[in-house]
Amino acid sequence: MGWQSVSFLTEAGSAEPLCDALLEAGALSASIEDADAGTPDEQPQFGEPGSVNSPGWQHSRIVALLEADADVTAVLATAAAAVGLGGIADYAVEAVAEQNWVQLTQSQFDPIRVSERLWIVPSWHETPDPAAINLILDPGMAFGTGSHPTTRLCLEWLERNVSTGCSLLDYGCGSGILAIAGARLGAGQVAGVDIDSQAVEAARANAERNGVTALFADSDQPVAGEYDVVVANILSNPLRVLAPAICAHVRSGGLLALSGILREQAVEIIGIYARWLPLEIADVREDWVCLAGRKP
Repeated sequence: MGWQSVSFLTEAGSAEPLCDALLEAGALSASIEDADAGTPDEQPQFGEPGSVNSPGWQHSRIVALLEADADVTAVLATAAAAVGLGGIADYAVEAVAEQNWVQLTQSQFDPIRVSERLWIVPSWHETPDPAAINLILDPGMAFGTGSHPTTRLCLEWLERNVSTGCSLLDYGCGSGILAIAGARLGAGQVAGVDIDSQAVEAARANAERNGVTALFADSDQPVAGEYDVVVANILSNPLRVLAPAICAHVRSGGLLALSGILREQAVEIIGIYARWLPLEIADVREDWVCLAGRKP
């Protein structure tokens, strides 16, 4: 048994309502893509909680998955009527064969080389360089697999700045990748905190898998104390609000690195944190920056 993939173009304002209507009409899934992807007209989308983005892309493509025996015409007609459209006449249908989805998903994640001595390796892969520091990490519910530019920026910064035996706090730890990397790079006391209890559980499991001792806690069990190194790879909105709390964990003379910040947000974040310590742009990758500084 397989499925049917149905795709069609629509305007940005209709894309999200149409996806909702398709799901109500019986689609198994519905997603929005940039119809201009791979062309000079491609529109990158960057967003975060609390930000205001345009609704989808100017030229949006909806891709819906239906049961193999579903009446495509009827489903599309029902969805179109639900959002006040006359109909969807121009659409494409492709058969989707049944597959080993676990194997297919795993094939999309290869080892990531962060640097000469640092790799991120999914558990089902052999380590490309056994002599390197190999962080064993699988894609999961917690954010942070090493593929996102912000995570890469923080890993590269940690490699340059973690000293043997230093204490380290990963603020907003997600999968725990930064705390684990810090420990593998030589940090002594290592801790991480996150508001998501599932992220904390994932971080603990990942630390155990990597043979790392680290204390992970959620916001109900706040981490106390000051650290030699604090890294926070979250987003600019929480970084604004949490500035006093994050800076309070940096000891005098200690280092702070922030990421999850778009290039155009850097000046504002630097200004907010200037009350506690001076920050500057340490590195840039694509449209994301890593800010870093030392507490007086």
